[in-house]
Amino acid sequence: MTWTIKTWPKYWPMLEPFAISRGTQNDVPTLQMELTDSHGNVGYGEGCGIPYQGETPETMAAQIAAVTEAIAAGITRQSLLDLLPGGGARFAIDSALWDLEAKRDGINPFTASGLKADPVDVDVTIGIRPPADYETAARKFAEYSVLKVKVDAGDPLTCIANVRKGAPKAKMIVDPNQSWTVEMVKALGPQLKDLGVALLEQPIKLGDEPGLDGYVPPVPLCADELIDTAADLEKARGRFQLINIKLDKCGGLTAGLALADLAQAQGFGLMIGCMAGSSLSMAPGMVLAQRCAFVDLDGPLLQAEDHPHGFAYVNGMVAVPHKPELWG
Repeated sequence: MTWTIKTWPKYWPMLEPFAISRGTQNDVPTLQMELTDSHGNVGYGEGCGIPYQGETPETMAAQIAAVTEAIAAGITRQSLLDLLPGGGARFAIDSALWDLEAKRDGINPFTASGLKADPVDVDVTIGIRPPADYETAARKFAEYSVLKVKVDAGDPLTCIANVRKGAPKAKMIVDPNQSWTVEMVKALGPQLKDLGVALLEQPIKLGDEPGLDGYVPPVPLCADELIDTAADLEKARGRFQLINIKLDKCGGLTAGLALADLAQAQGFGLMIGCMAGSSLSMAPGMVLAQRCAFVDLDGPLLQAEDHPHGFAYVNGMVAVPHKPELWG
């Protein structure tokens, strides 16, 4: 008997149009999958992919269809690393394999990874909007420990200052999504520190990293779009203090844990992020979140709908849901 694979697209509507410097989205396209082994255990996974690299539910489904025979023969998480490159398709399969193992062996992924399953503080993201509206948006989340603020190159300090007015106690992650120049980073750094910004995430365009050589930032810099896999760490070394690991980019929790090991060995701090998506996408990330200084697994908070057995977010604190109907 061989394993069976089912995939289907799932679109999650946003609560409001979600704007970043690259554009605005009204929904989150994902590919969900179901993997059933020869003993009848069923594992579930969901991948958003890397939209800015052209991944869609259709491209991810095609990648999986192309390797169906290898999966059906009974693939392992380690052999999957050689079968497919990083990206949403491998993330979905890897997630389903972790889920299968948990159901087959009775050992949850946290225990299997040697990690606790503690509640974590998750940020909530405020998308780009008119500067005056940042304060109103921040007031809704004033009790959250961490807010992530999307900005562009227009008038970022006003936007950030307005968030600080609306949420005076929250830590802030500021994310320009590559829209700033190196000169802006250096000029605005002291003012960001004065506003209580805790982290500046991927402010500059890919390829501009050499401009950070020798720069000691007043606010730590986190590489995001720069880092897909371990091969990209060299580009961040000496320029960024943290990296943002997204399981959609590196291709699953198995690869994400290995990337975290290498990054920490090289002195990087860790953040875990997401491409949005439901709690089914967030669940594997909760394992790696146990090792991270910043946790950006807020996809369900930005959406009008979530998985029926999804996480409960209470003022940004999220406990691991022990629901086999979800994952793990």
